[in-house]
Amino acid sequence: MDLIVDPINLESIIAIIIMIGGLLIAYFKRWMITYALIVTNFIVFIISFFFRTSIILDLGFRPVYLTIQLIPQLYTLFTSMFVHSDFLHILGNMLVFFFIGMAFEQRVGWKKFLPIYLLTGICGSLTHAFLHLGSNIPLVGASGAIFGIMGAFAYSYPNDEVVMPIPLGFIMVFRRVKVLYAVLIFAALETFIVIIGSQDNTAHFAHIGGLISGVIIAAFVIGRNKPTILGSNKYTGRPVTPMYYEDRSRFINYTNLERLATTPSLKSLLNKIKLETVPQVRDVWIEHFLEKTKCPSCRSPLKFFNGKIWCDTCEFKSNYEGK
Repeated sequence: MDLIVDPINLESIIAIIIMIGGLLIAYFKRWMITYALIVTNFIVFIISFFFRTSIILDLGFRPVYLTIQLIPQLYTLFTSMFVHSDFLHILGNMLVFFFIGMAFEQRVGWKKFLPIYLLTGICGSLTHAFLHLGSNIPLVGASGAIFGIMGAFAYSYPNDEVVMPIPLGFIMVFRRVKVLYAVLIFAALETFIVIIGSQDNTAHFAHIGGLISGVIIAAFVIGRNKPTILGSNKYTGRPVTPMYYEDRSRFINYTNLERLATTPSLKSLLNKIKLETVPQVRDVWIEHFLEKTKCPSCRSPLKFFNGKIWCDTCEFKSNYEGK
């Protein structure tokens, strides 16, 4: 029986514009793609809260779309990554993505991060589709892409530590764990669920497909990196590694940051940054620090992105990464 695809609804068109617009704004405003994706996902979820049925039917990806006559519907491979079924669905996804995505994007830069996110999300959906050919049930959620980021992160930076939410009964605790351990736990859980044949309406094969594709893509695009040890923190005894971005030879230039610490509160914040050994946590503190600083020449707010600092009012320029 042929599937008749109804014309896309206005609210779904608005949601697509928000998806694309969020990424474009992040590019021109130099925001982190992780932040843009999280905000965009929540905005789309708010729209779907009022138009849940139409959004899921219009923008969810269905395995049946792989047939030749329905190829135009393959745009849903993209849109389905921004649609979630309920609040717990999006909350769980975005919570994990915040900690994993932010840290990984800071390691590799947005130019590698975004393609990996989108490609692994698509690979996850296709993995599910090939195992459920002909199914007309919409697949929604960013889980495949998030598992893809986890796989790429674990392959390239297995010894990095990230803060992860860990469910303990009815409460959630946050612990620092190595990326490799976190991913192995999630992968083992997904594999176990698939083996026992759980019928919980979750596309577990999409998670596994995203994870495996993330590892494969990272092997070709990023490679495996070993941390450079700079010694140990005299306060904690923990090994200290430089905070890297796209160029692994760069590290935080504290001398240039000290020039901007002109108040006691900024000096205290900078000291906290120096003592922090978890890269992604340190990055958040640096961003918070730079948001509070002023241009040393004209006292205007400073702009910063990817290790560079500048003032739009005068010609002041500096950096906070590299020797």
